[in-house]
Amino acid sequence: MSCFFLGAVERMGEDMISGSLLVFRPPGFPGSPKSSYNCENRRGGTAMTYLILGLIIFFGAHLFSAFRSRAPGRDIREKLGYGPYMGLYTLVSAVGLGLFLWGFGAMRPAPILYTPPAGLAHLNLVLMLPALILLAAAYTPTGRIRKAVKHPMLVAVKIWAFGHLLANGELNSVILFGSFLGYAVIDRIALKKRGDNGPAPDAPVSAMGDIAAVGIGVAAYLFLLFWFHPILTGMPALPA
Repeated sequence: MSCFFLGAVERMGEDMISGSLLVFRPPGFPGSPKSSYNCENRRGGTAMTYLILGLIIFFGAHLFSAFRSRAPGRDIREKLGYGPYMGLYTLVSAVGLGLFLWGFGAMRPAPILYTPPAGLAHLNLVLMLPALILLAAAYTPTGRIRKAVKHPMLVAVKIWAFGHLLANGELNSVILFGSFLGYAVIDRIALKKRGDNGPAPDAPVSAMGDIAAVGIGVAAYLFLLFWFHPILTGMPALPA
């Protein structure tokens, strides 16, 4: 099914370019041209299956944790114990992470849904710096950044995912980054529903927390930009 879908998306893109979308013929139908993602080539379909399955497992664990009951006597974390619960949560998340990372890479080259202007890749590059600073702020002592943003990790994920959607129009990228953006929005709703509004208004702030967040964020940005991003994703961080 996923193999069929990949071929259909690729063919639709070709028909849109040629202006013949009204006579779009899915791959495998009589008269349809061969596609690099048709069902005779199952690599793309298998990769997409792993990508989607991994995302379901990964976000399934995260959303279960976000929406689980926290009422006394009903919280599964209390029943299992913090250590076993977090161990199981981490294991399931790691399995999902491994599956979707493999599927994401194995889908290349993926059908192109849209071709962003070159300037959006540069905009994404700019957005990643505040995203990484906010991500660091989620794990440093509460400073003005964390207090103002309330949930800096979720804001960082939203910026990261949105920026990458601006810069990447391939099917695998849209699925991956769109899923992260959707998750961050849903998780924020879950936090609001249970009354978690971040640091209390009268919570003390630490200047060292902000300094650490900025320092770690900038260091991580440079690390990814000039070294680790190509290793992690196989793609250069700097736009051509």
